[in-house]
Order: sequence, then structure tokens, then C-alpha cells
Amino acid sequence: MSKVALITGGARGIGLGIAKSLIEAGWSLMLNGVRPADQVSDVIKQLDIEPERIDYCAANIGLSEDRSRLIDTTRERFGRLDALINNAGITSPGRKDILEADEEAFDTVVGVNLKGPFFLTKLAAPLIIESQSDSSVRGSVIFVSSISAEFVSVNRGDYCLTKAALGMCTKLWATRLAEFGIDVYEVRPGVIKSDMTSAVTEKYDKLIEEGLTLDRRWGDPSDIGLAVRSLVDGQIPYATGQVLKIDGGMTITSL
Repeated sequence: MSKVALITGGARGIGLGIAKSLIEAGWSLMLNGVRPADQVSDVIKQLDIEPERIDYCAANIGLSEDRSRLIDTTRERFGRLDALINNAGITSPGRKDILEADEEAFDTVVGVNLKGPFFLTKLAAPLIIESQSDSSVRGSVIFVSSISAEFVSVNRGDYCLTKAALGMCTKLWATRLAEFGIDVYEVRPGVIKSDMTSAVTEKYDKLIEEGLTLDRRWGDPSDIGLAVRSLVDGQIPYATGQVLKIDGGMTITSL
């Protein structure tokens, strides 16, 4: 059987870009999202992959029972797991100023963006460890964060906090899983054109034109897909625990 990757938020945006890249590299995929399976069937068909190499499981990673079901479904469907791509995330509901922060919304964002991937990794780790005995590549875990781990947005405080915390999450799991030969990385995207950024297209069109990024274009989900593919395929060895920024030079500062 080919290598198996579980991609949360894998049926749209950045997650779909990652899925397309891994398909081209011969991976089998368990895609996850919150939409019912019948609402993503057309997306899966467009991926043009053999049915035995792909499946979809609707689950909210912010919920404990859904996380368990997602890992159980992956085990039952493929019998192994070689890479976990923690990509799913939500933005701040209502994008409220932190002076008007709402605790319920805060808990929701933390649940999906931080608690979800942390505990999903805990559940997935034993299956990845089991799968190492006959794997052609080292097992891996990827945390997809954001340049919001570094850039302040006072109307998305909860989102920024979760993305910054994923950096420590990466270091923690890299340290804990090293003895099993499992690599852990953080991929930090910049401004990527997706459904999450569709509401601020005009804003970032202007900023990019004015020099927000050195590479004066929007990032594309395929840019992240190629980066993740290089990591899970072992093309960047001896680098566990590190951050790979895919931001067009946005985080470079100069005078």
C-alpha cells in the first residue's frame, strides 16, 4: 500500500492544495472537514485519484469524540498512517477588537486551532509509530500555522494566539516523537488566496501591490502543497522541529 496521509481541512483552500500535491507524489489520503461527505464528493472526484487511495471523514477536530472517530476511521480504512497534516483552522468569529473579545468565541477558536491539533497528534502518534516498521519514509507531523503567529491583528486576537502557540506545539511534539524517528514541522503560510481570505481580497491586493511581500503576488494553496510534500517525502532531512515560512518574503524586515 502507498504511504497514507491524514489532512484536516483537506477538502478546500490550503488543505486541498496539500492534497493535490500529495496525490501527485503517490500518497493515499484521508481527507477531513466539517462538511457532510455528499457536499465534498465533487471535490474528491476532481482530484482524479483511484477510489481505493482516498477517503473522507466529516469530523470537527475541536471535539474529542470526533477526533477519536477520525483516527479510528483512518485505521479501519487504510490500516496505517505515515503523515498527519494539522491544517484545519477557523478565523475569529466576527473579527472583534480585543477590547470586545467574546469568551465563547475565544474557546471555539482555541478548540479548533490549538486544542484540536494537539490532541489529534496525541491520538495519531501511536498509529504513525506502528506504521514505521514497513515505511519507505520517516513518519511526520505537520502543523500549518500562519504569519499571524508573528503579525498582530487586534481584531483577531484569539486566532493570532493559537497560531503562535502552534510553534511551541511543534517543538513539543518534535522532542517527544524523536525517539520513534518521527519528524515534526511547522509550515507558516503568508497571505494565501483561499476562501478564508476572500473577504479581504481588495485589502491585500493593494498591500501586495505596495510591497507587502517581496514576491509581489498572492500565495497559492499549491505553494503550501509543494512545501508540505517536500517535508513528508523526506526531502528536507535533519530539520525536525523547524519552521518553514512560505510567505513570499513578507516576514523579512529591512531599513
